[in-house]
Amino acid sequence: MAVGIIDFGMGNVASVQKALSALNIDHVLTRDFEQLETCKALVLPGVGAFAQGMQNLVQFGLNEFIRKSVLERKKPILGICLGMQLFGSVGTEPYECEGLNLIPGRVERISSPDLRVPHLGWNALHAKPDSIFEPFQLQDFYFIHSYHFKVDNPSHIGGFVEYGDKMVAAIQHENIIATQFHPEKSQNQGLLLLESFLKRYVKG
Repeated sequence: MAVGIIDFGMGNVASVQKALSALNIDHVLTRDFEQLETCKALVLPGVGAFAQGMQNLVQFGLNEFIRKSVLERKKPILGICLGMQLFGSVGTEPYECEGLNLIPGRVERISSPDLRVPHLGWNALHAKPDSIFEPFQLQDFYFIHSYHFKVDNPSHIGGFVEYGDKMVAAIQHENIIATQFHPEKSQNQGLLLLESFLKRYVKG
């Protein structure tokens, strides 16, 4: 199987499945370790609170499975929205707890008296040169989030979005790719981004 969508009860996975189907990519939605191990790449989509997301991953034993698959076996993984945030070291929604610690950093609430929270709607991606996101420079993607990922190492950032301050919108580090926005809900440019990830890490 080409892509394994990790089922941990926190994602609007139907839209991810629909996007992969539109790209004619074989995929499976599962939390079964054996099935996920046969996949060339993993996707961790998520919507909701950080603490509940981690609780679910721990409950199903997926936290250690993901860490071993990604950090030791170097399996490609794509995190989407909450999925990206769970890659961090620590989250604060609704209380402080440990994350998967794939990418060092801290997830904190968007704080500005002049900004609407959540950050909701279409906004331009400022892509890092020479990243997988560079072809999508200044293209609009769909965001919905109240917390943002403050990444420790700037070299892990694939792009940012301007919403008051600059906030991390994308991550790229070795076999780890992630987006705060929803590519599966971002029309044609979102499908092209998913296809770019698949070409690099699955088909290539």
